[in-house]
Amino acid sequence: MAEDEIRFYRANEKPYGAFSNLYRRSVDFEGETFPTSEHAYQAGKARKKEVRNWLLSAPSPALVAMAAHGLYYWDIAPGWSRTKFDRMRGVLRAKFTQHEDLKDLLLSTGDARLIESATVDNEVNRLWGEVNGQGRNMLGELLMELRASFRDEVDGLTRKVA
Repeated sequence: MAEDEIRFYRANEKPYGAFSNLYRRSVDFEGETFPTSEHAYQAGKARKKEVRNWLLSAPSPALVAMAAHGLYYWDIAPGWSRTKFDRMRGVLRAKFTQHEDLKDLLLSTGDARLIESATVDNEVNRLWGEVNGQGRNMLGELLMELRASFRDEVDGLTRKVA
């Protein structure tokens, strides 16, 4: 592992497990409070209210994710494949702006490449993270994008004050 990389996966790993969507920290999103960012993200996936309620009734964020990945095509909101990254972007912004300690943790990573490093090789893990160095690492990419956005906001405020 290169020194300029930070790998995370399990929500209980210190300190970077907080980057996981399964990390237990509430998120206010679209007028609703969710127990985790995973709940907030998956709430947008279901086409029908009954399916959404069923997903969100899962007793843990890991089970919410598992249930959502098992939905049939006809239970998924139209256009989900086109909108899911924007939804995750919004959920992450909410999570990290509502919890200053998490924002500080994200900013403390400097210029390190953030990588969700999964162990089980499947399509979902290769989309949101990497498995054995292979994958799109979209969660890591969106976190790095958010980190850059926070820096730009700080730089903008600094310039206005100066």
